Amino acid sequence: MRRTVMAVTIAMVLLVTRTGLAKKDPRKGDLGSELRRAPISVQWLRNPYAGQDPAIRAGKKLYLRHCAGCHGADGRGKEKAPNLSSPTIQSVTPGMLFWFLKNGNLSEGMPAWSRLPDQQLWQIVTFLQTLCPELPNQNASQPIQE
Repeated sequence: MRRTVMAVTIAMVLLVTRTGLAKKDPRKGDLGSELRRAPISVQWLRNPYAGQDPAIRAGKKLYLRHCAGCHGADGRGKEKAPNLSSPTIQSVTPGMLFWFLKNGNLSEGMPAWSRLPDQQLWQIVTFLQTLCPELPNQNASQPIQE
């Protein structure tokens, strides 16, 4: 009887892991790997509005209009959307955030915001970089190292 229970348990574990039924909670997925897909040419882009209060305010308005529905008004994430104040998000370069906003990842539920003008995308990046003030340099200049 014990062997049968053990065999069934092992079979179920293999079935779940091999078929993808045990997918990670998307909120806890590896967003860093998605951000690492950003081409090197954009990883070094500088945010022209970094730290500018008018851009932060404009970015917040845009964020509330376009992003808060999934990520929450405070950016902490909800349901499938990740926490935007997490160290992973806050430690990437502005260029990587800009690229990800512009291109999205539809397979994971993140729309591409390419219809927004670059100025507005940069304003959203500027606002996003204020979500975790306890982290040092909000305008990271180094891309994620693998």
